[in-house]
Amino acid sequence: MVVAGHRISLLTVKRSVTAAVVLAVLAGVSLFVHDWYVHRDDLCAQGVTRMEEPRAECVGTTDGSYVFAEHLAAVSGRIEQANREVTAGDGKYVTVAYMTSVTVGENDSNPEESVRHELQGAHLAQQRHNERFTPKIRLLIANTGSGSAHWRHTVDGLIGLRDGGEPLVAVTGLGPSTDRNLAALRRLSDAGLATVASTMTATGIGGMEGFVRVAPTNVDEARVAARYLRQKKIRTAMVVQDVAEGNLYADTLGDAFTAEFPRGGKEYELVAERKQFDSSLEDSWRNELQILSNQLCFHRPEAVYFAGRGRHLTHFLDALAERFCTEWDFTVMTGDDTTNLTDDQVRKAADSGVQVFYTGLAHPEMWKDEPDGAPGAVQAAFRKGGVLEQWFGRERHIDGQAMMAHDAVLTAARGAQMASRGTRVTGRAVGRMFQLMEDSAQVRGASGTLTFEENGDAHDKAVPILKLASNGDPVFVTVLSPRG
Repeated sequence: MVVAGHRISLLTVKRSVTAAVVLAVLAGVSLFVHDWYVHRDDLCAQGVTRMEEPRAECVGTTDGSYVFAEHLAAVSGRIEQANREVTAGDGKYVTVAYMTSVTVGENDSNPEESVRHELQGAHLAQQRHNERFTPKIRLLIANTGSGSAHWRHTVDGLIGLRDGGEPLVAVTGLGPSTDRNLAALRRLSDAGLATVASTMTATGIGGMEGFVRVAPTNVDEARVAARYLRQKKIRTAMVVQDVAEGNLYADTLGDAFTAEFPRGGKEYELVAERKQFDSSLEDSWRNELQILSNQLCFHRPEAVYFAGRGRHLTHFLDALAERFCTEWDFTVMTGDDTTNLTDDQVRKAADSGVQVFYTGLAHPEMWKDEPDGAPGAVQAAFRKGGVLEQWFGRERHIDGQAMMAHDAVLTAARGAQMASRGTRVTGRAVGRMFQLMEDSAQVRGASGTLTFEENGDAHDKAVPILKLASNGDPVFVTVLSPRG
């Protein structure tokens, strides 16, 4: 062979080609090995992936064998053991996931304590159902990450599990009312999975196939709050609202109370336009609340309705404690996110000296005077000395989070039980059962008896009124129906 005037032997060409092929193969193997190690490094456990942005955390789905955070070790262990018993049985089981932000940061509205209580309540529902009914429930823990930053990864993983043969029929929990969690909910619904929200309260979320929620809506909470204030002969009020983008909870809560309070008659009025702050502006929202607290002194409302998250409420109360009109006494009323405050945050709020009431989602004492409101054994489980305390030590469950998670999982389990009378239990079949949960098929939950409207809202859901005591404990005051 001659190339550019030089003679090259055929042997040389063959050697060159062979060397090139070997190098290419080695390069491919090197890339494969590199990718394999990178993939291994990204795995926290089977079904759980490590993410570095926006913060380092492990997200995805586990049967309890992987512990997302140390404080969840006990409840994760119990869920794992219960799941082993289910899969070792006669094979008649379906899978239900409890999905929320399990690894939380300082900007999440639900603290670690709230997450832990939710999983404890979810496990209690699993145990209660499995002791009496079939198909049994295999419970998965699904973590969308802080702020639900990785909701798509986790949701797609759940759908992949179902498509790969896992008998996943429902996803419960679903986190607080945010744009990301709503997007996750829609994706799950579109994929044919039944969904049961435990603490979503933002108005207008419903209307998706196979979706229900066990919490009252913000309209329900606002109606109850307005009724209670009017019962206390409070005639003037003002709304302070968080306008951060994507905070559906604050948006709908503020709108609902603004519309509801004046409906009591001419003597009930909002004395000024809504005062707004933006919690997404980290460098200014605290200062905004400080300024707003002094502006309230010029209007002197008898009550201030705070439409915002619990962690921002504590700063607002701090600001109110330093207002220049300290001789003016008033009441602060707010929504259920107050239940997400940690014990330290609640005590700090109580130290402000401001009288605080709020509409909760549930409380262990809410049916103490009405034993027909919820089964006695279920109520007792959340009280001092109850089964949750026996399982997890002396941990109080007065925030209502365990009760709501319990009711969400119990609703999904009831749907699976009802659907099992058909030929095959699927997500769509379970979702269809929610509208049939009436009369003897009602869900006897910890937070009350549950039936559902066509849009997925809980029908006339009872709402407890709670008051922050001087020691920071939420004290049960009364329970009211949104419809009177």
